[in-house]
Amino acid sequence: MRKNVSPPAEPPRVGDTLAALRQAQALSLDALSRKAGVSKSMLSQIERAQANPTVAVVWRLANALGVPLGDLLASAPAPAAPAITVVPAHATPSLRHPDGGCELRILGPIDLAGQFEWYALTVQPGGALESQPHEAGTREHLTLLAGALDVVSGDARQHLAPGETARYAADRPHAIRNPGRTEATAWLVVVHAG
Repeated sequence: MRKNVSPPAEPPRVGDTLAALRQAQALSLDALSRKAGVSKSMLSQIERAQANPTVAVVWRLANALGVPLGDLLASAPAPAAPAITVVPAHATPSLRHPDGGCELRILGPIDLAGQFEWYALTVQPGGALESQPHEAGTREHLTLLAGALDVVSGDARQHLAPGETARYAADRPHAIRNPGRTEATAWLVVVHAG
């Protein structure tokens, strides 16, 4: 009994992969042309997706590059992530409470949202960040940098002084309030249940 196999949505991008493999081996078009016995103009057209190589040409290129035939038919290798990525201050998104009582600067990358999040929190005197319960097992970790904050989780309440960290359940109604007369700043880390 034959299984129904869906054809790929588009043909393999041999050109992108060829260019990436050639550059990884520091080969010029001329050098690869000589090594594979394929004209330089044909190689250039393949890399620019202006020509589709035959199986025989792909086989010659794979042999010349010393890679399995399947490597050339696979998607282009993902570019390496930079060693350091810098997000400029002006590009850091923030959420401001409508009454101006608190602001959350979103420091964590968007792809971790819902798993692990971290924020720079600023709460004005009398301001509060009140939250509904997150999913079961979620915990928050609040480190006070300056000022004073009260943390409420369900029926429990704790006052924080600068330098202290509160770790608490966030799967119930919870709040962070500034009872002081000066602005409070803190780091807030949210760890969602896995």
